[in-house]
Amino acid sequence: MNAEIESPFSLALTTAARLPGVRIDRERFLRGALTRHCSAEQLEIAVRDTPTAAGIPLEVLSKAADASINYETAKVTGVSAVAGIPGGFALIGTIPADSAQYFAHILRIAQKLSYLYSWPDLLSDEGEDLDDATRGLLTLFVGVMFGAQTANAAVSKVSVMMSEQVIRRLPQQALTKGVLYPVVKTVAQHLGVQMTKQVFAKGVAKIIPVLGGVVSGAFTLGTFLPMAKRLKSHLHGLESARPQQPEAVIIAERSVVVL
Repeated sequence: MNAEIESPFSLALTTAARLPGVRIDRERFLRGALTRHCSAEQLEIAVRDTPTAAGIPLEVLSKAADASINYETAKVTGVSAVAGIPGGFALIGTIPADSAQYFAHILRIAQKLSYLYSWPDLLSDEGEDLDDATRGLLTLFVGVMFGAQTANAAVSKVSVMMSEQVIRRLPQQALTKGVLYPVVKTVAQHLGVQMTKQVFAKGVAKIIPVLGGVVSGAFTLGTFLPMAKRLKSHLHGLESARPQQPEAVIIAERSVVVL
């Protein structure tokens, strides 16, 4: 990414994206999340194109999104609690490692929610580094999670830009050099400040033996869950998430399976 917008957040984003298990296989995830809720034909269209093109109703997407949020929240809270106990998977003084794990789950839920709400493949290829456009979009997604209104507006703009294309893909120019680039830069800087505050708060919790693990886990639960719900709410409300064709037979009462 341009050195101009490098920040503590940008570095954390790059580090987290390289951790094992962070990148979500879009096809595998969509099949697991939607297979019990739509017809075989719809599922194939959702995987090949988007859930929107498959006509999958927003109520189904909402249930799948909630299941994914609950799953990732449980995972990140458990990891945080263990990391907060001296002698846990991250020993005393390894706050950056804990932070990377926290942001890893932020990237996981951002991918899952974006795929459910018809955004293109972002990080499924384990062999590639983040390109600038993907990094820019993820920065905006996390900005939405942190409550940055400028990020909300920018994500909405990206959605409109993609809807105007024949092939649904990220607007590379806008995110890296064009109209959205200054917003990405500002959001990245803002997130760097917020990240520093959160790392400090969790670090203080770790000073308290044993109890620190509980405090750290509670802190993570109190931040991650509302942040994930904030991103879900924004993506859910975009015009691009609405089904494009009449709904087929939907099995709405079966449980959601997440991977």
